Amino acid sequence: MMRSIDAEHYLLEACLQRDKVPSFGKYPFSIPAVRNLETLTFHPAVTFLVGENGAGKSTLLEAIAVAFGFNPEGGSKNFNFSTRDSHSQLAGFLKLIKSIKRPKDGYFLRAESFYNVATEIDRLDEGPGGAPIKKSYGGDSLHEQSHGESFFTLLLNRFRGKGLYILDEPEAALSPTRQMAMIARMHELVQDRSQFIIATHSPIIMAYPVAQIYLIDTKGITPISYTDTEHFTVTRDFLNKHEKFIKELLSN
Repeated sequence: MMRSIDAEHYLLEACLQRDKVPSFGKYPFSIPAVRNLETLTFHPAVTFLVGENGAGKSTLLEAIAVAFGFNPEGGSKNFNFSTRDSHSQLAGFLKLIKSIKRPKDGYFLRAESFYNVATEIDRLDEGPGGAPIKKSYGGDSLHEQSHGESFFTLLLNRFRGKGLYILDEPEAALSPTRQMAMIARMHELVQDRSQFIIATHSPIIMAYPVAQIYLIDTKGITPISYTDTEHFTVTRDFLNKHEKFIKELLSN
């Protein structure tokens, strides 16, 4: 096991103000990630949120990002645009406990709306002003790159360190090799006093050892070890006996 890293701890906890919730029978308060939420404590380096589709990982992550001051569709705190007002009201019911340290950088990445962020960057660069924003993203328009290339460009060029980075399903854009490269880049940023909060399904990304993993299911939010996650066990069993699994899956 890798030794603990003396990372910065910008965001300590997210607390649901349960006394202000109008009804736990209605969305977003009815979803597993929120229904039993009281206080979620973040690891100083990396916190992973894992669980089945529909558990509410993305909804909770989005609310944390919005409560911290990020644009609901993603980007840095300087982004202020909206292509569709689809985020939940959950952020207004969260109380974030922050440390006295303030991040010098920050970013909220949503895989599903990264296209909109790239479009906004191009729009801003076409207007009058100073240096093009895309210089902070490697120099080229993100729309001129593949989804995976543009996201990895973001990691390498826009994430500058000493920051808080909130990522929603980053593996959606990355091949397995790129996911491993992401772990290496994430480690560099953690060593440069950065903190990550990540919702993911990737057994590769969540293998990063200096982290806390939380499983979100019908019971609520529970700490879990990497090798106890379904993502690890199912992937391991499938790869070890893939022919048997495929035969059973296709037998019907």
